[in-house]
Amino acid sequence: MNKKESRRIKIKKRIRSRLSGSSTRPRLTVFRSNSEIYAQLVDDASGKTILASSSSEKALGKEKGKSKVEKAKSVGTALAKKAAEKGIKDVVFDRNGFLYHGRIKALADGAREAGLKF
Repeated sequence: MNKKESRRIKIKKRIRSRLSGSSTRPRLTVFRSNSEIYAQLVDDASGKTILASSSSEKALGKEKGKSKVEKAKSVGTALAKKAAEKGIKDVVFDRNGFLYHGRIKALADGAREAGLKF
């Protein structure tokens, strides 16, 4: 673990001490790697993932030539559509220690545009 990762983990712990998801209002958590982005809705009361979406899914993998930011926005949109099918409208956004900028912001904007509220 390098200095940058340990900083993110400290920030993540601080954020998670204040956030918690429930079955009515799950936690939308985001993970960003160098090449992909992953998002999932988590019910912390039962400790289960309700649904997930990522840029490596087959449905989203057809988007060749798109930038990582554009892919992140489409992941947010796809997640919001899946959530709407399950009747979820409100979520708690967990940026997971990452700065709210770039791909994280694009994912959040895509989810908002598709109907999620947070």
